[in-house]
Parts: sequence; C-alpha cells; structure tokens
Amino acid sequence: MKNLFSTLFLLCIVSFYVNAQEIKYTSGNNSWNADSLGNQRAVVSFNGVGKIAKVVINWRRSDPNPEQKAIIVQDAKTGKKIKNVLPISVDKEEGIICFEPESGAGTYYVYYQPYKNEGRSNYPKGVYPKQEKSTGEISIKDANATVSNTKVLQIESINTFNRVYPMEVIATAEEMKALRVKNAEPAYLVFPESRNYPIIMKNDIPQRWIIKGAQKTFTDKAFRGENFSFQLGILALKDLQNVRLKFSDLKDKTGHKISSALLSCLNTDGIAYDGVPFKKEVDVPASQVQALWCLLTIPTNAYSTTYSGTVIVSSANAPSQTVKINLMVVPRTVKTNGGIDEPWKQTRLTWLNSTLAQKNTVIAPYTALQVQGNTISLLGRKVELDENGFPKQIQTFFSPEMTDYTTTPNNLLAENIHFHFVRKADGKNTVLKDGGIEFTKKEAGTVQWKSKNANDSLQMDVAGSLEFDGFLAYTVKVTALKDVDLKDVTMHIPFNKTAATYMMGLGQKGGLRPEKFDWKWDVANKNQDGAWLGNVNAGLQYALRDEKYVRPLNTNFYLQKPLLLPTSWGNENKGGVTIGIKGSSMLANNYTGERQLKKGDVLYYNFTLLITPFHTINTDFQWENRFYHKYNTIDSIKATGATVINIHHATPINPWINYPFIEHAKMKSYIDEAHSKGLKVKIYNTVRELSNRAYETFPMRSLGHEIYSPGKGGGFSWLQEHVKDDYIAAWFVPEIKDAAIVNSGMSRWHNYYVEGMNWLTKNVGIDGIYLDDVAFDRITMKRIKRVLTQDGHPGIIDLHSANQYNKSDGFNNSANLYMEHFPYLNRLWFGEYFDYEKNKPDFFLTEVSGIPFGLMGEMLQDGGNPWRGMVYGMTNRLPWSGNNDPRPIWKVWDDFGMKGTKMIGYWSENCPVKTSNAEVLATVYKKQGAALVSIASWADNDVKITLTIDWKKLGIDPAKAVITVPEVKDFQASSSLTAQSEISIPKGKGLLIVIKEK
Repeated sequence: MKNLFSTLFLLCIVSFYVNAQEIKYTSGNNSWNADSLGNQRAVVSFNGVGKIAKVVINWRRSDPNPEQKAIIVQDAKTGKKIKNVLPISVDKEEGIICFEPESGAGTYYVYYQPYKNEGRSNYPKGVYPKQEKSTGEISIKDANATVSNTKVLQIESINTFNRVYPMEVIATAEEMKALRVKNAEPAYLVFPESRNYPIIMKNDIPQRWIIKGAQKTFTDKAFRGENFSFQLGILALKDLQNVRLKFSDLKDKTGHKISSALLSCLNTDGIAYDGVPFKKEVDVPASQVQALWCLLTIPTNAYSTTYSGTVIVSSANAPSQTVKINLMVVPRTVKTNGGIDEPWKQTRLTWLNSTLAQKNTVIAPYTALQVQGNTISLLGRKVELDENGFPKQIQTFFSPEMTDYTTTPNNLLAENIHFHFVRKADGKNTVLKDGGIEFTKKEAGTVQWKSKNANDSLQMDVAGSLEFDGFLAYTVKVTALKDVDLKDVTMHIPFNKTAATYMMGLGQKGGLRPEKFDWKWDVANKNQDGAWLGNVNAGLQYALRDEKYVRPLNTNFYLQKPLLLPTSWGNENKGGVTIGIKGSSMLANNYTGERQLKKGDVLYYNFTLLITPFHTINTDFQWENRFYHKYNTIDSIKATGATVINIHHATPINPWINYPFIEHAKMKSYIDEAHSKGLKVKIYNTVRELSNRAYETFPMRSLGHEIYSPGKGGGFSWLQEHVKDDYIAAWFVPEIKDAAIVNSGMSRWHNYYVEGMNWLTKNVGIDGIYLDDVAFDRITMKRIKRVLTQDGHPGIIDLHSANQYNKSDGFNNSANLYMEHFPYLNRLWFGEYFDYEKNKPDFFLTEVSGIPFGLMGEMLQDGGNPWRGMVYGMTNRLPWSGNNDPRPIWKVWDDFGMKGTKMIGYWSENCPVKTSNAEVLATVYKKQGAALVSIASWADNDVKITLTIDWKKLGIDPAKAVITVPEVKDFQASSSLTAQSEISIPKGKGLLIVIKEK
C-alpha cells in the first residue's frame, strides 16, 4: 500500500509539473543571425530586482552534450551581447543562467546553441563553441544566492523549418521514471502518432507523449482516394527483436469494409528498386524509439463513415500488444492521385513502393530482340552463344564514322569467351562437358538462357540474359562435386586486335591500349572491377562480380562505402587481370589464383558485358539543341541562340537539391513561358544526395540505412541538431541553407525518384533532366527514360561528371563508371577536372566525346579547347564558357548549314581530308557540294601543314573548289586558301575551313 501511494503521489507531481511548465514555442521569423547566434533562443523578461538576472529555462533540449556549448545573452533593447554571463547549470532538461542585465528590467534573449561554420562553404563543418570566460564579475556565491527573478516568455526557433516543438521537446528523467512505473509490465510502449508529426528522436521521447500517455487507440480522418499514413512509435524497454505489425480489416457498424490487404508497414515490407518484394527485420535496442510508418490508400469508392479495426504489434521476444484504429473517411474525394499534391501530409510515401515503368519494354531507338538458333540480334549488334552459354561471337554493324549501320560485321572476339579450371596437381585444365543452351525467356526486351556444364569434380551452372540495349548479365555458379585443389580459375575474353584498340578502366586512363597490362584488386582504395576495350565502332565493357555485389558510393564518397571484394574473383586479393597479345588475339585474362574447394562449396563467378556502341551518333541533335546552363529570363536566353535551358538547383524555381517539388508552381510557370517561346527546359534532379527540405526526411530516416548512408554526421547545424548522427553530410548551399544528406545507394528512394519524375513530366511539363553524376543503376535509368518520354515528351537527358579519377572517387573513369547509363543519354558534359590541353586525341575520343558509344558531348573545364572540341563536334556550354564563348562557332554551324551533314572523323579511314602532320587531325562535315573541315593540333609546338584531299570521297570537283577560312570571333581570322597552301597552326589550336564548289 505504501509503494502504491508513493507511485500515485509521483504521478500526480509529474502531472502537475508537465501542465505547469509547458512553454510557448514560436518562430523567430529569421529575426537574428543564426550563423553566429544559433537556431534556438529563449525570450526572457528580467523583473528589475537586483544586479544579477537569474533565469531557469526548462528548454527540454534533444541535442547531445548541451553543457559543452556556449550560452550567449543579448540585450533586446540595445541589440548588444551581454558581456557578463555565468551559466550555473546546463543539461538537456534545463539551464540555470545568470547574467548582468545591462538595460535593467526588460527583455533579453538567451541563445543556447550558437555555432559557426568552418571548412569549405559547400561542405561546412558546424562547430559549437564552448562558453567564453565571463569578462564581468558574477561570483558563483552571488549567483547561487540570487533567487530566480527572470521569467521565460517563450522559446523561439530561427524559423519554422528549425522548430523543435513538439517532436523534439524531450520528456524529463522524472517523467520517464513515472512512465515506466505506470507501465511496469510491458517490454515496450506504443505511442500512436499522426502523420503531421513525424517521429524524429531515437534516444528521447517527446513531452507530447508524456502528456498523452501510451495509447491503445489511434483516431484520425482521411479523404476518399487519399494515400493516408500514420505512425506507431515503439519505445523499447528492453531489446526487441523482429518487431512486426498485423492489420485487421477496417469495418463500420453496418458492414462497410476497408480490406487489411490495403494496409502495410513501410518499415517491414516493401518493393525494392528492381521491383522485387521484400521483408525487413526491425530490431529496436532498449531505451530507443522506433517509428513504424503505416500506409493505407483509401479506396475512392469507400463509404463515408467511421471504420474501426486493429493493428497487432508483435516482437519475437516480447508479448504482442493491440492498438485500436478509428478512421473517419470524410465525403470529399481527393482531387489528385492519392492526394500527392499535398506531400506535407506524407501522401507520397507510397511512391517508395512503386513499380512504375518496371516492365522491360523496348525504349526508342532500340528495337526488339530477335532470336534465330543460338544467335540474338539487337540494334546494330549480334550475339552468338556457344553451347556452354557464353558468347561464341559478338558482332557490331556500325560504320567507322558512327553515323550509319553497315551490313559488314565487326567481330569483337577472336574465339569464344570461356573459363579455365586449372588443376594444381598437374597444371592442366579440367574440362567441363558443355550441356547445351536452353532458352528460358524470349521477349522483345529480354532474352534469357541457361546451361549446365560439368565433369566429375565441378559443375558450372550458367544463367545469362541479354537486354535490348546490349547489356549481358551472367550468373555463373560453380559447385565442387568433390574436394578440388585448383592452381587457378580464369575467364578469357579473346578480343580481335582491331576491336581492342583503346582501353579504359582498371586504373588505365582512357586512350590507346597498352601492349601489356597487369592489375590487382584493391577495393579499399579503388572503385575498379572492370574495363572497356574497343574501337570506335566495336567494343565491350565487362565487370567482375559475385552474388554479394552492392553498388558502391561515388563522387567524393567512394571511400565511405567501397566495393565489396568478390569472394570468387578477388580470392583474398590473389585475383587480378592481365591484358596482352596472345597469338592472333588480344587476351583479357581474368584470373583468381590458387584455391581449395571442399565438396559442396559454391562460388559465383558472375560478370556483366556491355556491347558498344549503343546506336549511331545523332549529329543533327547536336547542332540543333544548344544548352544554356543557368537560370535566367526566357527572353535573355532565347537571345543567345540557345534552345534548351538547364535549371540547376539553388535557383528560385528549383531551390532544393534533388527535391524539385516544393516550388513546382513557379517551375511550371517558367516552363510554360519557355514552351510558348520555342525553348525546352530540363531540370537538375538526380540521386546521390537529398535536400534536408524533403518532407519525407524523417519517415525515411526511420528505415535505418536503407535510404541514407551511415556516417559520422556533422556538417551544417540543421543536420546536427535534427538528424543528429549516423549520416554523411553532402552538398550545402550557404545562400539558402540547403543541406543535403548522402543516399545509401540502391534503395526504394529510386522508386520515389521514378514516380517524382513521372509527376514532374505530367504536371510541370519538364522536357528532361540534367544529371550531375549518377548514383543509381541501369534499372532506374531505364525507368526514368520511360516516364520522361511518355506521351511524346522529349525526355532529354544529359550527364555531367567531374573527373572521377582521383582518390576520393576511387580512381575510376567517368565514362567507364557511367557506361551502363549511356544507352539512355542524349549528351555528355565531361566536365570539371578534365584536362583538355595536356591529354591526347585518344583520351578525347574515349573519355570525353562519347562517340565510341553513340553519343556526342560538350566541354567544361576552363572553357574547354574549342579547336580540339570541334574535331569531335563539341563546343562548351553557355554560360559556362570561360573565355571560349560557343556562339561564334554556333554561327559557323548556322552559316554553313550543319543540319544533314555527315560527320567523318579523323579516326575513320574514309575521312577525305588529312594533314601532313600526324599530330594535327582533321574531321570533315560533308554535304552536297560543300564541306566544313575542322583541324586541331596536338603538336608540342607551332607547326605548318598541308592538306591531302581525296576529292572523290569529298564529292567536290577540285576544279570548282573554293577554300576559305571564315571569320570566327576569338577563334580565327578570315583568309583564303588553295589545296596546296601551307597552313600555320599554332600550338593547341586549329582552324575551321569551308570547301565549296563555285
């Protein structure tokens, strides 16, 4: 009885304390400089009694270690900082602060989380200084002797976005103690919570829950057709394992029903980015809070009534609890699909489980796959399969110029791709008997097959697939049928020498293939697991993987989530690759080194192949679509001659990085105006990092590391104060305080991304996207292309990359890293840190131009080299022009009439114009009766050259030919030439020459 009385007394005291101590929380409407004073302050009023103001602030802070952070007091009357400040006691629950009230009675501001930004402006380090030593003289004795004489009027956040009320105003230790006493039996407490108040804190519960108490009933209302959601906050009183939810049907008193099949838990069940359903195990450590987000799309024909049902919360190691649901469905039906035009209601959480555009339908310009015997045909290419399931021959049918298809094949392989299993005992290959091919799927977009190859010691199960864009994926399962000692396992790709002129990847800069090449695995430091080898019109990229492959992070973040070493290919770093001439072939030898297999052991020697090029180059698109990469007025952009506007983030109509939904009305108005004046508009939107302005930030944080990468935290103050820990701070825009968080890689955020692009295309009218590096795979890229090009939309995609060949990015080549996306791009923009001066033509061709892959590009760094760029049909981009404004070259295009010309590059044996110097190259743009010849020098010095012109190939009568050098501002002066002229070419420059018949 005594214990019961004590408990009741404690609960009464706590209840009185909660009700008596509630503080008003408001927005400060950006009325102070947060970058020096912090985001939170208490507004206090000194009553004028005594020379020391003493205030007790029950601030209920959720930030860690508040005692280590400074307190700043400001005089509201004068705006001056109070010099004499003495914090007596500071902890998460309250602060007792003494200060000298210099203006006497009145209002003062107590700032309790001041910070300063250090580091780079776009990657700041928010630092919270410690308390400065007081310059005045308030003694501890006097401070303790002073009674509280200052009242807390309210607590203000710098603005509503930085608010802490109500979900970050913590419960006190006494309140938590009383809560535990009141709920002594359960292993966990359940707090149903509205979608309007996303659960943020993990290590504290909000005071709001103390006031409400642990609940057994959730009541809310929703519209017909709405994507409704609610939360169950689980406070673990002990470690919980595998927490799950089970929903009942929702029924009213007359029998109307909403099926339980429409209810789901975002945290435990979902559909992955590749369309595969999955379940997640949710464990909750003791004393932590886990938000479980529940989703329900109300049927549009639902009867307007109050529905009731239950959700049973269960744990593998604790008794279940039941929460009753009372949901009123109001008569109004949402105007848009699921109410997605009101995302602040979390109506777009259902997008995380979307399967939109997953079906592998053929995307233009690609054609349906055709199977004849063991040969599969696709746009511009053929794959003939051997009886073991691997390619016997791969052919392409592209002209050397990359502008046409031919009937003469380019054979990539000197012989079939094959494996060797070398015995340790005698060094001989243990031959597997080929089992033949069985096709398991023949569809327009995908063909799949399998083969079983075996002998008495090993079995190799091969499963292969080819997609319409030229992507082959192999799962190679090797099983030991008895104990086997192997000296080596190798996969040989025997290239035709002419189909391996160039190489890129495995630490090799794009360019001419070295005569001999040797590489070893080093995933801790290098994002390298494959390479591209090829010629301009025939090539093959391959990558070595196993069944545990996970896409790593890229663009500055590789070292924080690197590749996993493939158990098979890596073999504890014994594996590697050698490339060199062997007989009549150029052999890529992918070896694994010595290993022992016990009977029943299984290894996966998976690999992917990508056949290049993907299609011919679209030169007319290059000449007609001139990108302007900056937000500006439509009329000013149109006046430049540009035709496509790229809207970056951190602009008025697209302020928040990779979350272009908040200012969508402004964006639509801008795009509508552009369309009315004949311009297209593309927006910056990609996956790699995500603005902290995303409405779904904390629901997605509740998913653990699924969508946000683990990390050390830090960065801008908002992230530290609200997200708190276990994240990687990404790009920051100081002007608007947009602080991004790094995405984890392949996740359900890609489903949301696809749905978002679909919504923007349909409702805002975007004409495509600008990708600033890419952190998703080809599955997502295909889905994006499908939704962007629906209903006749242009769906233009251009990709920018900063050179990835550096330590932070794992020494990969941008073109090699992103090649899987190339089939769906319209243009490349490679980019920052690409050296257009020191690198040779083979680097331009392979790493920058895009031509060996069916693309064309633009330059960026330092304005590019306009003379060298034109050899590949490239200029730089307005207004990122440096000192090389592309408009004079655009004028040459217009004056000459580039549309319809045939581009014949210096790399083609059919090029009709050559120079007398091997380091001065010429590309011809040919049409009836005229040619524009682009000449660029890679010689180390100024040189003089003459031209060799094949007039027949050029299609011009030499007797009627007139050769001129047109005036091009900041590029060249005008002059006249003859076919025999000696032409001076300055170092690093060149000429544009027009040849016409009279």
